[in-house]
Amino acid sequence: MLTINIICVGKLKEKFFKDAVLEYSKRLSKYCKLNILELSDEKIPTSANENILKEIKKKECNNIISHLKKDSFIICLDLRGKEYTSEQFSKKLDSLTMQTSSITFIIGGSLGLSEELLSMSNEKISFSKMTFPHQLMRVFLLEQLFRAFKISFGETYHR
Repeated sequence: MLTINIICVGKLKEKFFKDAVLEYSKRLSKYCKLNILELSDEKIPTSANENILKEIKKKECNNIISHLKKDSFIICLDLRGKEYTSEQFSKKLDSLTMQTSSITFIIGGSLGLSEELLSMSNEKISFSKMTFPHQLMRVFLLEQLFRAFKISFGETYHR
């Protein structure tokens, strides 16, 4: 069975986000083994200058890097990444399951991901050119993974 890892910076605080993640995690258990790793985000001082912000992003990304598994296909969520339709995303997942047994998605903190981490990834994807809270992105990702599996297995899912 395919293992999907999601490494994300920041804890979910709102109950509605937690409930959505729990629901999609339950739904996805039919299709894959899902692991979600929440890493602590660094506190951003109100008077932070550019150097402080770079250092915070570097710390968060180094923490992510320390949790990456060598045999996993790494996909970073990034505004500059490739955009897919749901059907294309489903086909991409199908193709990856032929190549690997583990896919790791990375959702950065509010400052994004470092160039070092982005360059280590196998692929970068974007859900939109718009900026969304990273907590909401976790729900978006889980929903799109669920939708992709439903498409792949020929099961109906609302459009």
